[in-house]
Amino acid sequence: MTEPLTTSSGAVASFLAALTDGSVAVIDLTTPLSSATPALVLPDPFVNLIDFSLEEVSAYNEPGPFWRHNNIHTGEHIGTHLDAPIHWISGRDGHDVSQIPARRLIGPAAVIDLTDKVAADPDYLLTVADVEEWEAEHGTLADGAWLLLRTGWESRGGSQEEFLNADETGSHTPGVAVECAEWLATRRPLAGLGVETVGVDAGMAGGFEPAFPVHYHFLGNDKYGITSLRNLGRLPATGAMLVVAPLPIVGGTGSPSRVLALVETDA
Repeated sequence: MTEPLTTSSGAVASFLAALTDGSVAVIDLTTPLSSATPALVLPDPFVNLIDFSLEEVSAYNEPGPFWRHNNIHTGEHIGTHLDAPIHWISGRDGHDVSQIPARRLIGPAAVIDLTDKVAADPDYLLTVADVEEWEAEHGTLADGAWLLLRTGWESRGGSQEEFLNADETGSHTPGVAVECAEWLATRRPLAGLGVETVGVDAGMAGGFEPAFPVHYHFLGNDKYGITSLRNLGRLPATGAMLVVAPLPIVGGTGSPSRVLALVETDA
């Protein structure tokens, strides 16, 4: 039998006190999940996941007089969700979502603001130079950090059409350049990458080499992705703590997730 952990430092008690007195705030970065939540649409001949829906089983009635409950129907990669290594061919021998060490789901948040660049070019790609410029101001990306790309894309979340931003040439959403994806995955000790868009790669990344380089390099190097984030504008560039809470689906390639940030306040 595993003995309970004990501590004499009072660190957890101090943290809980900070939550109570408001000196640490909890910011929800999650997009609410419903049938209206924008979802990825793959072109033919690829097969898409089902969208999210609820199926009522009982509602204080004959099938269940004292309770209400539903079945949920959804793909793994719908709404704000985590990509596990086995989601991609380069990580096929890695962890499923239930095997991801819990410790790696909590870490420092590093926010890079690309809103102006994306406003000028919805296909904008994060470069190594962008990251190095950020690091010159804020320090090298920390061990176990989640790199979060603030692009302003959450403002499009009320419309599937605006969120996917597709035309006859493809979907035009921001992402990460091929060189930068490999550099971040191999040269920085990140836990993962978080984005406001429907997927961790740019909309046009299917035509890159390799295709979908964030998926290829991050998941192939035991790093993770989270998508469809919001409220990144409420976070500082550094100093926040990220908590990512996927369902531990055995064999799962990903999971809808609640993503929270803990931020110090002036209270």
